[in-house]
Amino acid sequence: MRLSKYYMPTLRENPVDAETASHKLLVRGAFIRKQGSGIYSFLPLGQKVKNKIIDIVRESMDNHYAIEISTSVLQDREIWEMSGRWDTFGPEMFKLTDRNDREYALGPTAEEALTALIKDELNSYKQLPLNLYQIVDKFRDEKRPRFGINRSRDFLMKDAYSFDKDMEGLEESYKLMWDAYVEAFDRMGLDYKIVEGDTGSMGGRVSHEFIALAETGEGVIFYTEDSDYAATDEKARFKFDFSPEDKKELELVKTPDVTSIEEVSEFLNIPANKFAKAVDLNIKGEPVFVIIPGDRELNDAKLLSYLKVAEHDVEMMDDETIEKLTGAKAGFTGPKGLEDVRILIDESITKMDNVVIGANRTDYHYINANYDRDFTGEVVEDLLMAKEGDMAYDESGILKSARGIEVGNIFQLGTKYSEALEAYFLDENGKQQPFIMGSYGIGISRSVSAIVEQNYDDNGIIWPTAVAPFEAIVTIVNINNEEQSKLGEDIYKQLEKKGIDVLLDDRKERAGVKFNDRDLIGIPYRITVGKDASDNIVEYSTRKAMKNYKITKDEAINTVISSVKEDLDRF
Repeated sequence: MRLSKYYMPTLRENPVDAETASHKLLVRGAFIRKQGSGIYSFLPLGQKVKNKIIDIVRESMDNHYAIEISTSVLQDREIWEMSGRWDTFGPEMFKLTDRNDREYALGPTAEEALTALIKDELNSYKQLPLNLYQIVDKFRDEKRPRFGINRSRDFLMKDAYSFDKDMEGLEESYKLMWDAYVEAFDRMGLDYKIVEGDTGSMGGRVSHEFIALAETGEGVIFYTEDSDYAATDEKARFKFDFSPEDKKELELVKTPDVTSIEEVSEFLNIPANKFAKAVDLNIKGEPVFVIIPGDRELNDAKLLSYLKVAEHDVEMMDDETIEKLTGAKAGFTGPKGLEDVRILIDESITKMDNVVIGANRTDYHYINANYDRDFTGEVVEDLLMAKEGDMAYDESGILKSARGIEVGNIFQLGTKYSEALEAYFLDENGKQQPFIMGSYGIGISRSVSAIVEQNYDDNGIIWPTAVAPFEAIVTIVNINNEEQSKLGEDIYKQLEKKGIDVLLDDRKERAGVKFNDRDLIGIPYRITVGKDASDNIVEYSTRKAMKNYKITKDEAINTVISSVKEDLDRF
């Protein structure tokens, strides 16, 4: 490709709304352009990167026995009603009505659509297993689109759905997709961890996420260095440290004008980890008080999973309701003496002795309170957020944390969707059975962003060869110099003939502009044709090292060819 004939409107300044390196560099480097809040278009360079990622993902899926299809992004309300997710999916779902008042969703995912597609024609165990995938746009009305294409309102995604006759078959399909994802993300050059994930609104019993490590990532994971344990912050569990004590006599103490854990802790000179604090919630109109240790945070995902509700079903209780239910101002709520309300108690509280609790009386707390003797409630195994430094639940090591970007996920769905949409097959005994399903997603657009977050410097992007918009760039310093122009053309044509995806910078621009653009867009291998062209000498460098070597034309060509081949053959 000749840059003089290409569309590459690079920018010198960062976009004012960009927060992350990937957002800044993808806009500046002419890979993407914003067209509205959370709405982005891919320019030619970005489209090339995206297409290379698509090719990698497609090859990995095909290599692991998945079959490509394509479904409409318009999905009928009826199938979402059948699964129960039309109302529970939340405000992230784009909904629209046609001229005949029929309602549709712009597909945020496609479990319902794929199940409805196969239910009438996939009807025998002899047709199983089956894994269908597609690479199509998805739509979600993000409350706060941010980070460019990392969290946008429409995005390209590969989603796959497996259908098996039993759990053993699902396990095999799940392992195949696991291996396919490892193959794909390795080829992309991503540094990632595979972690246990929360099934959330997807349902099912098992989930794993593929997290590309990045300091700017919205997701937090916990892992141990001494084992394979890793989980998202929504899923991570830890071993609670207890110090048994002799139970003391319950005592009511005055705590005037102190409402937060920190204030009461300082006032009573009792550490926060000796408190059982109340989180006052309104869940689908029902008051719920959640009791957790004072030095811990409530894990929203674990709470939603336990209650089987959606995020939008949960609100903080207002002060007026708190006072009406407890008889006290906010900040003095406790589990003792509350009637006709739901009280959830994290299991850790049942093992703590002599804790501080709110007295449900303004300006008062109880000290030396103990579960079962002084208060009871609905005990839940785990509602807590893990913290760095905790012991892993399986005692495999101390938890460390890292931030990252979720680029892939895999779910064992079981029969949630097949039963809801009445999708059945006949087994070996002629009996009707629901399909055992799996769901598997890769964020194509998000992978572009994640790769940049892991591969950049002060000058621009440093693309891994497999996903770079071009594998090599030939820069003619002075296009008006006949010797430079002729040599540059010769190198360009030889590389192109050898199958190298090469860009020729033949623009009538200053050398500085060409070099800055070259660094910004991050093409891995670079040949510069300059003042030594008459001697068939060029400068060779890599984007990663940025060190120039003067070598002959043929040496440069051979080096690029061998380097690209080595990179692409690595996986």
